[in-house]
Amino acid sequence: MERPAWAPPGIDISVPSVSRIYDYYLGGSHNFEVDRQAARRAMEFIPGLPKIMQANRAFMRRAVRYAASEGITQFLDIGSGIPTFGNVHEIAQAASPEARVVYVDHDPVAVAHSQAVLAGTERTGIVAADLRKPQDILESPEVTGLLDLDRPVALLLVAVLHFLEDADEPYASVAALRDALAPGSLLVLTHASYEGVPVAEEVAGGAVGVYRDIRSPLVMRSGEDIGRFFDGFEWVEPGLVSMPQWRPESAEDGEVQEDPYAFSGFAGVGRKA
Repeated sequence: MERPAWAPPGIDISVPSVSRIYDYYLGGSHNFEVDRQAARRAMEFIPGLPKIMQANRAFMRRAVRYAASEGITQFLDIGSGIPTFGNVHEIAQAASPEARVVYVDHDPVAVAHSQAVLAGTERTGIVAADLRKPQDILESPEVTGLLDLDRPVALLLVAVLHFLEDADEPYASVAALRDALAPGSLLVLTHASYEGVPVAEEVAGGAVGVYRDIRSPLVMRSGEDIGRFFDGFEWVEPGLVSMPQWRPESAEDGEVQEDPYAFSGFAGVGRKA
């Protein structure tokens, strides 16, 4: 397999990557056949996976605009993935030119692409770090240099927590990040769940098996368990709902989804008191 110029040296391009699979679902070009094969296998069980990812991105954009409308100008996006159209910094800085954004991902491909996309962009940074080690994120030069944690921050954990197993202590990681944030900060979160998926759980479980096979376990938590990530936060209306139900905007913008797959999983925003 020929290595394209955009693939960082040392990356095993024969192994599927969650970030590149997500890129494929969104119609991106930064993925390999091994990623596309894994995505197609998962889609045999949940055909609407691309629609779910589109709904996820649409929610993220709405939540960033909401945060900006609340006067928040600092954004910490953990598990940011490979840059695609409508990145957090584009949305945030369109709403507030002084907005500062730090992206975090542990996938070297996602980090390398973010560095390329952000080259020459002011008030943005990218950190190679893992959500399971929140202190590494909080103490990184990019976070300490770009963000003032004594002021409100929008913390984005969009489609990332379901890749942490309970043994990874995801609740502790979110709590550590929460405790470092100033009052008035927002938690923006989406999470996969069997709830809302328009196929039987045992069928959807086949897609979960595909991710397990590529050593990226996908944990489908219940709405109640997902709600626990918001401990210490007050719900922003309408609370924890399916992605299209969180403050939908115009159908022309693709924000209102009619496909039943778009209602899979949960999204929510909480404010730290």
